[in-house]
Amino acid sequence: MSVANEQAISALKVAIIGAGVSGLAAAKELSHHKPVIFEASDAIGGVWRHCSYASTKLQSQRRDYEFSDFPWPSNRDNSDFPSHFEILDYLESYAEHFCVLNNIRFNSKVVEIRFVGEQLLNGHHDHGTPLLPGYPVWQLAVHTNSSNTIQWYSFEFVVICIGKYGDVPYIPVFDANKGPEVFKGKVLHTIDYCKLDHDSANQILKGKKVTVVGFKKSAIDLAMECAEANQGPEVQPCTMVVRTLHWPVPHYWIWGLPFFLFYSTRASQFLHQRPNQSLLRSLLCLLLSPMRRGISKFIESYILWKLPLEKYGLKPEHPFEEDYASCQMAIMPENFFSEVEKGKIVFKKSSKKWWFWSGGIEFEDNTKVEADVVIMATGYDGKKKLKSILPETFRSLLEYPSGLMPLYRGTIHPLVPNMAFMGYVESISNLHTSEMRSIWLSGLLDEKFKLPSVEKMLSETLKEIEVMKRSTRFYKRHCISTYSINHDDELCKDMGWGSWRKKNWISEAFSAYTSEDYAKKD
Repeated sequence: MSVANEQAISALKVAIIGAGVSGLAAAKELSHHKPVIFEASDAIGGVWRHCSYASTKLQSQRRDYEFSDFPWPSNRDNSDFPSHFEILDYLESYAEHFCVLNNIRFNSKVVEIRFVGEQLLNGHHDHGTPLLPGYPVWQLAVHTNSSNTIQWYSFEFVVICIGKYGDVPYIPVFDANKGPEVFKGKVLHTIDYCKLDHDSANQILKGKKVTVVGFKKSAIDLAMECAEANQGPEVQPCTMVVRTLHWPVPHYWIWGLPFFLFYSTRASQFLHQRPNQSLLRSLLCLLLSPMRRGISKFIESYILWKLPLEKYGLKPEHPFEEDYASCQMAIMPENFFSEVEKGKIVFKKSSKKWWFWSGGIEFEDNTKVEADVVIMATGYDGKKKLKSILPETFRSLLEYPSGLMPLYRGTIHPLVPNMAFMGYVESISNLHTSEMRSIWLSGLLDEKFKLPSVEKMLSETLKEIEVMKRSTRFYKRHCISTYSINHDDELCKDMGWGSWRKKNWISEAFSAYTSEDYAKKD
């Protein structure tokens, strides 16, 4: 970035980068440290504001997506899924209620982070570094929209809440003369589509041969918008290029039973491996594995009965539990297959190898799909986004030694001092997980407990990653969904809270755990 000059450094205590869900939770829980929150855009909300379509909705009910001390102000028990506009209203109400907005510096993008705590690091090489040491450890370069000047700030502790999604799209690499440059139509990524207003989006889709590359939630919602923009007998269908199949879910009832019974209770999670389990528990998991596989088959049978996946060649080869274990369970829009039946949405199954030609997309089997518009729902490059601001010294350590970020308690990288990472280890309810980790981080900075040694933290994170690898082939998603209650238990134990939060043992075993259970701080 070209800037005119750099201004002098200001010294402060805690910085939070990003004002999405994780950033707001961290800002509220660390408010007594008077943190400075740097938000690159002009509003809070993160991906809910910048990576949502007009039709985007939450994939759960309101009471399953709320902060423990701030229930939804209205329609809390409404059974429908709130729109992203409703979620933004909720997040804004939360920020206003807890006076978080006062500490946010909007239109302020952190473009570089420097480490200036070498002496601190050298002095505590074996046992980690002290937190909030009383002098700066990190320097942040911040660029504001209203100025061509870089302002530097110094902080004792930095919380990174920019997340894995948004900002930096993942674009496949193409061979020479096979990329978007040879295509005569229009190429977008979903992040570009999200920036369009309703009329502009409709103009791109209406009456066009649209191809959507992908079959996850964002691609499915986009195909629905395309179908709705092209009603009538003469319009072109939307083609979905399906590379990797995943299990969609029609709703949260399976053969008349609530979905939470299968994965969101202590009893159900007892069937799944978790880090640091005893030899006896490992043996029980092995003995109960037929029941775990049976539950997955039970859910699959309902999905196949309810949705015509086999008819359209959309049945995945892997079991449902692998999608759940990697946080890839998506709710299918109610009318999706109605549009498929009408021919408004068609599928092209493909290996991962595809490229552009002048009139559309071509595949390894020599087939072609003609297109006027190609929209890539290929996800985001969260690693690239994070590495773009971190010092070179720490970039190579980010995924050492397992290929995934080793985040102790989903928050602290053992090899990166005085820094926390929020939103990088996923769960089925990322809002709840972000809040719990923020409460835990507040206790850590307030010295209510201490971190173990670097070696101990690395060992713990490697055990978690090994559990993920044994649970799903999609382990790189870095998800704790099958042992999320155990994860909360460990946070509670560190903070001196009781881990069993229910009123009686029946509820403890068979009712779902939600943010409500953590409203009363021990």
